[in-house]
Amino acid sequence: MNSAFSYNFPSLRGLQGGNEFFVAMVPLRLIPKIFLFDEEEIPPEHRAQRILNKSRIPDITNYILENSKEYVFSSLTASIDGQVQFEPFSDDPNFKDLGNLVVSLDSKFLINDGQHRRAAIEEALKISPELGNENISVVFFHDLGLRKSQQIFADLNRHAVNTTSSIGILYDHRDQLALLTKDIIAETPLLERYTDKEKVSLSVNSPKLFALNHIFKTNQRLLGKKKGEFISEQEKAFIKEFWQVLCDSIIEWQQVLNKELNTRELRANFVVAHGIFVEALGIVGNYLYYNYPSDWKIYVKNLANVDWNRSNSKDWMGRAFGPTGRINKNNQTIQLTANMIKKKLSLPLTEKEEEMENTLKQGV
Repeated sequence: MNSAFSYNFPSLRGLQGGNEFFVAMVPLRLIPKIFLFDEEEIPPEHRAQRILNKSRIPDITNYILENSKEYVFSSLTASIDGQVQFEPFSDDPNFKDLGNLVVSLDSKFLINDGQHRRAAIEEALKISPELGNENISVVFFHDLGLRKSQQIFADLNRHAVNTTSSIGILYDHRDQLALLTKDIIAETPLLERYTDKEKVSLSVNSPKLFALNHIFKTNQRLLGKKKGEFISEQEKAFIKEFWQVLCDSIIEWQQVLNKELNTRELRANFVVAHGIFVEALGIVGNYLYYNYPSDWKIYVKNLANVDWNRSNSKDWMGRAFGPTGRINKNNQTIQLTANMIKKKLSLPLTEKEEEMENTLKQGV
């Protein structure tokens, strides 16, 4: 093959399943140029499971641009449909798998894993062309006719397990709200002892009361913030104090902290042991923050006077749990639970909240 009319990638050669594959360092500027992107260019039989979710691209692009000095990407995986030749750099047997991967210019490259990263890289290069000199590792498989591409995709994703949102928050050292949430947990004895930092839901026998993602979502509701948004010092001070006052005000939580009640009993008998309750409190807390900035603590302390027992079906049936007693957490039930909490605290409902209450009454 004429190297003057080919792509040349310094590469490592390996063997999997009896077939050669190659790992190359590819400059980012080449990624949009060599990999197929337009779905119309890809034969339909190879297009399955590769529909691009364009809503994901801005988030990945912003990640690159906002962390240009420390972003991290895993390897792309691609199939090559065309003439391929591997040329070792040395005749030494110890270096026979280190060499140059030569690929004919008329070859087609099809991404098996990493299409959203590829699209985000293209968008990032439009804003910061200097990123083009950086590299991403690409694992190449030689696949004439792209006959194996679907199977490669299936095999790569067969055993993939997504991390939980709680772990994502735990490992996030950039997002202000994630950092603030972890600080609050560390500084609050009840939360530090009874928050599961890995799971997103707790079993009936869990020794924990909260999942990290529940605390994080509650904080989002408290401040009315989305992930990545700026948090002022005033907001930080409020949210930290809110959790301190809240934890002191829920009698059942204090009973658990003092070993007078175990988490299993609390979960079985009280709505305060569930994520729907803490997220509903986020809605109530947000209302207090903006409407009662001077005396919100009085209202939070009055939570101690509310009957949270699940036997109090008059208050919590159709809100925190359904007719079967099963907790049903979604945006509607969280809001309905928040509505009842506001009623118990003698707080006025908004027009939208009143509409939800009327709809609930009509459905009874």
